[in-house]
Amino acid sequence: MKQSPARTEALPLDGQRILELAAKSMFDLFANASEGMLLVDRDSRVVWINDQYRRYLPALGFPREEDFVGHPVSEVIQNTQMHRVIQTGKPILIDLLSNRAGTFVVSRIPLRDENGEVIGALGIVLFDHPETTLQPLIHKFAALQRDLDDARRELATQRRNKYTLASFVGSSPAATEVKRQARRAAMSSSPVLLLGETGTGKELLAHAIHAASGRANGPLVGVNIAAVPDTLLEAEFFGVAPGAYTGADRKGRDGKFKLADGGTLFLDEIGDMPLVLQPKLLRALQEGEIEPLGSNKLVPFDARVIAATSRDLGELVRQGKFREDLFYRLNVLPIRVPALRERLADVPALIEVLAEDIGLRNGSPAPDFSADAIALLSAQAWRGNIRELRNVLEQAAMRSDSPHIDVPGVEEVLRESGIQQIQPPVRPVASTAAKAGDRVLRPLAQQVAELEREAIEAALAATSGNKLAAARLLGISRAKLYERLDATV
Repeated sequence: MKQSPARTEALPLDGQRILELAAKSMFDLFANASEGMLLVDRDSRVVWINDQYRRYLPALGFPREEDFVGHPVSEVIQNTQMHRVIQTGKPILIDLLSNRAGTFVVSRIPLRDENGEVIGALGIVLFDHPETTLQPLIHKFAALQRDLDDARRELATQRRNKYTLASFVGSSPAATEVKRQARRAAMSSSPVLLLGETGTGKELLAHAIHAASGRANGPLVGVNIAAVPDTLLEAEFFGVAPGAYTGADRKGRDGKFKLADGGTLFLDEIGDMPLVLQPKLLRALQEGEIEPLGSNKLVPFDARVIAATSRDLGELVRQGKFREDLFYRLNVLPIRVPALRERLADVPALIEVLAEDIGLRNGSPAPDFSADAIALLSAQAWRGNIRELRNVLEQAAMRSDSPHIDVPGVEEVLRESGIQQIQPPVRPVASTAAKAGDRVLRPLAQQVAELEREAIEAALAATSGNKLAAARLLGISRAKLYERLDATV
């Protein structure tokens, strides 16, 4: 127990005597009540052990005391932390130590001279065989450790990227182009602006770009500007300084920009950003610094920004509702996400994925839509895009008593969804490959002749009966075309 020189001199003689007796009594108490004690000097060498500690020497591999005392503590005791206590000057009051002699509950305390310099350390074995003497505490510690491990696994699962580019379903030219642009955007750190109608998958694409970027291991923090009241947006974005206003948290609160540090900040519905806050947002994007509400200090951040909107930002700029300089700052890598009606060829694949997800979320088999029902769904204009398609699928699944859903079930939902005119399914002309597949058990010459005839008919139809143009389209001479026509008559 150490007192500073000034404090020691101030004590009366009887007080100093009491202090010395207290220190000695505490040492004697630990020496007699503990399971063992040792002292190390400032060079981390063992200089003394008490009688209780000597009984551990054989188990540690030292039949004689002189083989133990006088040697560096880290060489004679496995997993010791005594040298760290001397280096840092900080005690380790409670710890579990396991070595050749067993598992022990130990305490390590630095020793200082009159000037406060560390001159050694005292190690105390509080309990040996803690598996019996401290069983309730060890059980509680093990349970807390399991809970901590579970929480870490859950947190890791939540932090895992929600979507990747493979999650953007579709192989149509429009979908393929969007994914190509997204991959290119992921390789850059410039702002990305996702444009498109509501329900087209802009948020999914933002997650996918983040997952494919060099910031994938950092956080993805999103904020829907349209869902936050204007009066709270500044605090939501930039955070709040401690005690910024009455009722504010005394510790302050980080905003979305700071929370996204090292990762990606997704600003959804950026077109709804209040005009009065746009200059501050522009400054944050340009300078890489934010000023928390109620503070006069600038806080740096490092976050890549992805913005999205279903509104026409160019028109908002012309109306004076969106700053032109902010628009140019965000519109570095624009990606237009096509409406579903522009990629109807992707509807069957989307139905398959959405139906599987509906089944998983409801704990039931995935609804099975017939080919005719899929054809009907693929013909609709989908004003609400993928979000509307999912809603129709889910309604049809919930109303059906069977996992198999046919045209009537889909039509009923479409009518009640407010669709003015249900588009009839487009019946594509069966391809020559499909026809051949249906009739493969025929002579090959007959199948080849049929294919030639269909190709010639298609060419003549495309050229309005112009045989010269049809021949050029087929890559044959006009004489050859006449020859084939005569052969197919």
